[in-house]
Amino acid sequence: ASFSQFAFGQKEDPVLFTVDGTPVLRSEFDYIYSKTNGPDADYSKASLDEYLDLYINFKLKVQKAREMKLDTIKSLQQELDGYRRQLADSYLIDREVTEKLVQEAFLRSKEDVDVSHILIKLAPNPYPAEVKRALEKAQSIKAELESGKPFKELALKYSEDKSVKKNGGHIGWVTALFPKGFYALETAAYNTKPGEIAEPVRTASGYHILKVNGRRPARGEVEIAHILVRTKKNGDGTEAKKKIDEAYEKLVAGENFNKVCKAYSDDKVTANKGGYLGFFGINRYEKAFEDAAFGIAADGQFTKPIKTSAGWHILKRISKKENQTMHQAKSRLQNKIKQDPRFELAKKAMVERIKKESNFTENRTTLDALIASLQADTTNTFLTYKWKAPKPASTAVLFSFGGQAEATQGDFEGFMQRASRKRQQKAKQGIEAVVKMLYDDFVGDFALKYEEQQLEKKYPEFKSLMREYEEGVLLFEVTKMEVWDKASQDTAGLQAFYDKNKEKYQWKERAAVSEYTVLQSAQDQLNQIREYSKTHDPDNVLEKFNEDGAKRNLSVKAKKYEKGRNEVLDKMTWKVGEVSAPQLNKRNKSISFFKIEELLPPGQKTLKEARGYVVADYQDYLEKGWLKSLKDQYKVKVNDKVFNKMVKK
Repeated sequence: ASFSQFAFGQKEDPVLFTVDGTPVLRSEFDYIYSKTNGPDADYSKASLDEYLDLYINFKLKVQKAREMKLDTIKSLQQELDGYRRQLADSYLIDREVTEKLVQEAFLRSKEDVDVSHILIKLAPNPYPAEVKRALEKAQSIKAELESGKPFKELALKYSEDKSVKKNGGHIGWVTALFPKGFYALETAAYNTKPGEIAEPVRTASGYHILKVNGRRPARGEVEIAHILVRTKKNGDGTEAKKKIDEAYEKLVAGENFNKVCKAYSDDKVTANKGGYLGFFGINRYEKAFEDAAFGIAADGQFTKPIKTSAGWHILKRISKKENQTMHQAKSRLQNKIKQDPRFELAKKAMVERIKKESNFTENRTTLDALIASLQADTTNTFLTYKWKAPKPASTAVLFSFGGQAEATQGDFEGFMQRASRKRQQKAKQGIEAVVKMLYDDFVGDFALKYEEQQLEKKYPEFKSLMREYEEGVLLFEVTKMEVWDKASQDTAGLQAFYDKNKEKYQWKERAAVSEYTVLQSAQDQLNQIREYSKTHDPDNVLEKFNEDGAKRNLSVKAKKYEKGRNEVLDKMTWKVGEVSAPQLNKRNKSISFFKIEELLPPGQKTLKEARGYVVADYQDYLEKGWLKSLKDQYKVKVNDKVFNKMVKK
């Protein structure tokens, strides 16, 4: 059976090439090709050919590293273990929690939902009997609604939401993400069809009977300015309407919005700022105001006068935020989600999934006995910082994963000792509640660690990441030993390489210059300094303009620049005695200029002068020779049939 599975696997993921008999599967090459080339991974024959050559060269070097047993070096193994721990810590959470929640939030945020609700309140930390009564009441109300009774009528009769008298239970249009603690309500809102009533939903406020009235594409955010004319409390509004109409006529006639706003708007906060309100989304302002703002078709356009409880408005659209792509929204959503209770709920769901898939078994008798012993302890220190885990540690098994990974009572007691702050913070709940809370935390941590050990088996991408990093470490070490160290330490070889190729290392024409820097305190003398420097050497210039004992207002440095290497010099006429235009140094407000002291003709660079370039070229030379020897040493065999199937154009 195992052989047939192996054969099936080979057909599904065949070997693309071998290096000295070591296989490289098509999936591995496909993964690294697409990852490295990104949008340019077009799977053309030319592109695949080029990358196959590069990857074969890479694998030849890795093969050499393994033959040299570099993968057995303790320091490299420790580096790899550290990387794995770091990657594993975030991999599961990112893959199973963050990414799923971000995707869900993004899809939800593309729609607004119109909802109504009836709230049956629950106090914080309610008794089970109170929860049961609230749920039964919510279910009874839902049954009444389904029998045909009007929602508003039952909302006014039953809802304990303070706003019900104003809105009859109609919340209006909402969009994801809902406020913290209302993820379950958000889920019900987006999973319920318009016209339907969801099952009672529990949140931090109590039970909600939710009705979805409609859906629409998300309005997003709009940037608005407005002119406001307030209506007087006891007036009939005639005066305000006359004033706003007058302002509107001026706008239609072409007058500047900011000017009209300053003259007519009663909004003292924004009148002198062109009426600017900034960006806002739904549910920020009254319905009439919001509908008008989102109804403006284009930037720069304005509305006719509209009426709200504050008075009369004319709205002008400055801009509208386009709907973001998933890539654009991802970072913002990640930050919000990680601070939302839904994140912890999703982590708990993941732990439950791991427990179920991993044949989690527990010994509650051991846990109950531990709780009883802590309650009976006369020292009464468990809920304080003084408590320490008993020694020797108990070996009684609390639970196991996969019938292999076991956690003992001693392990759990050590965990509880380290959780000193939480024990003290939750002390009022009593020993039993605190132990059970910490037990859930301990099981969750253990489940994640257990699952992390299975990552290579369960997730091909994680296995690929680990292989990529391990081989990268080996490549670095073997290249360092075979190429980089030799290039920098082989003095005779480097000299011989330079002697053979010295014609490559030539100076272009160079200028020996004096770079003068004038501090702010002496910039009134800048023109004098520049003129004086044209006919005097640097020592004379410094002597004249830096008085004895005074602050050094002027400094000078001797430098050499090759033609084409300095933007300021390249703009000058290369002639001895020429002085450049002054340049401001923004960092300290000083001013610099160059004077050309001498012109140096093209010529041969010494090894010392060209060392950086020579070493780099010598490394390339050594690497090419090393690669040729590896190809002679290790036989490479490419499966052309498999390769050709990858070609798409």
